[in-house]
Amino acid sequence: MGSLERSKKKVQLWKKAAVHFALCFVMGFFTGFAPTGKAPGLSSRSVISSNNSSAETLHSPPQQHSSRNLISQQQQQQQQQQPQPQPQPRSSSGIQDPSSPDVVTGTADLGSKLKLTPRRLIIIITPTNARDPHQGVHLRRLANTLRLVPPPLLWVVVEPSAGKKKELSEMLRSTGTMYRHLEYRENFTAAEAELEHQRNLALKHLERHRLSGIVHFAGIHSVYDLDFFDHLRETE
Repeated sequence: MGSLERSKKKVQLWKKAAVHFALCFVMGFFTGFAPTGKAPGLSSRSVISSNNSSAETLHSPPQQHSSRNLISQQQQQQQQQQPQPQPQPRSSSGIQDPSSPDVVTGTADLGSKLKLTPRRLIIIITPTNARDPHQGVHLRRLANTLRLVPPPLLWVVVEPSAGKKKELSEMLRSTGTMYRHLEYRENFTAAEAELEHQRNLALKHLERHRLSGIVHFAGIHSVYDLDFFDHLRETE
């Protein structure tokens, strides 16, 4: 009796398990064919929109980058087409903008000023008079004036050989100026004739040695301002 009851209970348990399995299988089978409503559509649309937005976000940066490249290339071409200003040297007063027109004119003016022409040679011819007792004083005063004149300057002093040539030579050496000491042996009774002879002798000396410059005849009694020699150099 006990074994029969146990076998019946086991059969009932298997039946219950089979019924539950069949019910679950039927429910799952019909659930797979049932419509799901709008949820799948919404999910698909969200997936598509998300895909499109991701595609747009992926493709938009290259478009911006390409447009920036085109703009930068156009700017470079415009800069190349524009004439580049040539650098100018700096002036001595300070640093200035080399692209300004004032600097160009300033440097041009500076270049023209730097091309300084050399000073012209001034040749001073001084006849002497042995009969003048104060000749030495007047010559020294004239020598002190000529010493202050900017070079080049040549002082040509003419005197007779019978004069005090030793004293005159020492005085000329002490002036520090470039000089020529000329002598002659002719005797003259007239002062004007002797003065003319001294001037001609000095001019012949300049012609013989090919000395070119501005010639000025200065007497021993002459008094000069230094500006006179500057204006003399400007004489054509």
